[in-house]
Amino acid sequence: MSEVADILRRIVDQRRSRIEEALESELRPGVSDVEKTPDSPPSSLFVESLSTTAGRAVIAEVKLGSPRLGSLVAVVDPVRQARLYAENGAAAISVVVEPDFFHGSYELLARCRQASGLPALAKDFVVHPIQLEWARQAGAAAILLIAALHSAQELLELAERARQLGLVPLVECHARGDLDRLRGGQWELVGINNRDLRTFEVDMQRSVEMLPELPPDSLKIAESGIHSAADVSRLAAAGFDAFLIGETLLLADEPGEKLRHLVGAETGR
Repeated sequence: MSEVADILRRIVDQRRSRIEEALESELRPGVSDVEKTPDSPPSSLFVESLSTTAGRAVIAEVKLGSPRLGSLVAVVDPVRQARLYAENGAAAISVVVEPDFFHGSYELLARCRQASGLPALAKDFVVHPIQLEWARQAGAAAILLIAALHSAQELLELAERARQLGLVPLVECHARGDLDRLRGGQWELVGINNRDLRTFEVDMQRSVEMLPELPPDSLKIAESGIHSAADVSRLAAAGFDAFLIGETLLLADEPGEKLRHLVGAETGR
């Protein structure tokens, strides 16, 4: 954890505290019977959807706030946003479920998944295996694992548990040191976050420079700071398969039109 930035450390400490409280009280961030996930594992759908549109596959994100932006609860209608993503060419959705800094929940994920019909990534700060079960119960097809939070062995164990539950792990790296934790494993999805966790500054060159060091058989995902079709084209030309885009779509006046522009699609799904 010595390499983890202060803001990430605070988020993780709070996440651990919340999970400990939930486990001690036997509380679960439950999902209603209507919203429970289907029995069939959806992880392959997530990978297939990205593979089908590789080079212009957008994972469109729903979040209701962040430490940098503050609360977006009064700004973003998450269900409407999820539907717009499905109608305008997104390959998948990402839903931030962390409650204290990002105003999310697993219920929010379930609602957005149902509204969109798209395979969903649960974007959480995973510090306990129970979070994988919660994500699966909410209908997620994929789970985010932040490499900087874990040892190489912990990553392997969490990834294997995720797969057993029908979730595909997306391992997110922020620096070259994170890549060392991936050695010796098989990784379906590897992402590079362009945002510096210490300063919140974004530099897409970070993705481009780290790309050759990613596992060759994984789908490669660029995250954060992607604002235009030119950005997508640049990263696709470098070799990225998919692009996780949040704030650009969340804050756009016309998110559907913006998404169509980003994916180069003039018709919806």
